Amino acid sequence: MAAVCAITVVALAVVVAGTAEQTDEDDEAGTRTPPQPMPDLTGRSLLRAFAALDHRTRVHVHDASGGDRRVLWPPRWTVCTQYPLPGASGGTGGSVTLGVVKRTERCPSRVLESRR
Repeated sequence: MAAVCAITVVALAVVVAGTAEQTDEDDEAGTRTPPQPMPDLTGRSLLRAFAALDHRTRVHVHDASGGDRRVLWPPRWTVCTQYPLPGASGGTGGSVTLGVVKRTERCPSRVLESRR
């Protein structure tokens, strides 16, 4: 039993080491995917906005109404503002800040005017 466990551990170590070497070779060869432009997330539900972003992107969310409410259920919120703006570089990884309101509410006019 101990021999089987030892062989399994060694085999797992070889697989992990091989994967790490392949990743390093890919980085050196420059095969990383180029950064994608930031998509336009305004008007989408917060859940769809999350889905449109790269999984490595850090998302900061705040209540655009000024009420300082917590976002507990993303499908019930709509994106009013975003930074960086649509089309900006950095859609892959990095961070994005989204101003949201509840789905039944309209984006405040002060927020809409500042987007222009």
